[in-house]
Amino acid sequence: MNSNISDGLNFLSKLTFRRAWNAVKVISGFYSSKVSQKPSQWGLPMSISFEPTTSCNLRCPECPSGLRSFTRPTGMLEGDLFKRTIDELSDTLLYLIFYFQGEPYLHPQFLDLVGYASKKGIYTATSTNAHYLTDAQAKKTVESGLDRLIISIDGTTQEVYEQYRVGGKLNKVIEGTKNILKWKKELKSSTPHVIFQFLVVKPNEHQIEEVKQLAKELGVDEVGLKTAQIYDYEEGSELIPTIDKYSRYSQKSDGTFKIKNKLVDHCWKMWHSCVITWDGLVVPCCFDKDAHHRLGDMKNQTFTELWQGEAYRQFRQTLIKSRSDIEMCKNCTEGTQVWA
Repeated sequence: MNSNISDGLNFLSKLTFRRAWNAVKVISGFYSSKVSQKPSQWGLPMSISFEPTTSCNLRCPECPSGLRSFTRPTGMLEGDLFKRTIDELSDTLLYLIFYFQGEPYLHPQFLDLVGYASKKGIYTATSTNAHYLTDAQAKKTVESGLDRLIISIDGTTQEVYEQYRVGGKLNKVIEGTKNILKWKKELKSSTPHVIFQFLVVKPNEHQIEEVKQLAKELGVDEVGLKTAQIYDYEEGSELIPTIDKYSRYSQKSDGTFKIKNKLVDHCWKMWHSCVITWDGLVVPCCFDKDAHHRLGDMKNQTFTELWQGEAYRQFRQTLIKSRSDIEMCKNCTEGTQVWA
C-alpha cells in the first residue's frame, strides 16, 4: 500500500464519535464567530502541541532555541503534568504534536510520553534533527507507537547542511533515518510515517531535487519542502530563497520585502489548537515562541477552565476585531508549506 494512503488510513482510524462530534462543534464555533464577530468556542481543541523541552544541541540562525535567545526558562516537561492534561483531553483530542521549541529526544522520558498518548488512541507526531536516533532509540521510537516522525534535513552535503543546521552533522541524520527504517522493517510496523522536512533557504535551494532523490534511495515515506520564517525580513536576508515559490516574502519596488499573506481578522488555530510549553503555560500558537501571550497555566487550572476562560475569550475577540494589534501576527505566514 502507498505509504501516504497508509498514513491517512491510520489517522482516520483514530477518529471516534466523540472526537468527530467535538470537531463539528469546533468548526461550528469558528464560523459562528466569523459571522457574529463575537468569539464562540463550543468544543475542545482537536490538536495540541506539547513542548518536551526548550533545550537543543544545534544553533540554527532563525530559531530561539538555537540562538539561546529565550527570556523564558529552559527545562523539561514533567510527566505528571503531561499525563493529567492528556487524561482530561484524550476523549476529544485527535492529533498531538510533541514539538514546539528544542529537540524532543533530549527529554529522557520522551518516548514514554509518546507511548502514553498512543495507548489512548491519539495520533502522535514529532519533529527532530535526528542526531539522537541511535539504534536503541530508533527501536524504542517504533515500539512507542509514534505515528509521524518529521526529520529535519536541510542539505544533501555537509557543507550546505551546516549553513543552517549550525553544529549539526548530516551523517548523523542519515544514520538515524536508516535506524528508524530498519526497525520499522524488523518490527513489521507501518509507523512512524517518516518525512524528510527540507527548510528551503537560499543556501540549499539548489538541492531540492537531490533531497527528493536521497529520500527515495533511503526509503523515506515523504518529502516536505517548508518555507522559512525570517524575523528581520524587511531589508532582505541571505536566507530568503531566490525561487519565489519557496519564499514567504516578496520584494517591493523600493527593494524592501513584505509578507505575501494578507493579515485577515480571523485565525483558525485559535479555535482548533494550542501550544503547551514544557512548564505548563498555554499559548495561542507556534508563533509565540517566547510565550508572551500566556492564556493559562496547566499547573494551576484545568484545560477546560482556561480554554473557555476570559483570557482566551479576549484574545479571540482581538483576533476577530483587529488582528494587526497582536505583534506576533504581523509575521504570521501560517499555511505556507509546500509538499513535494
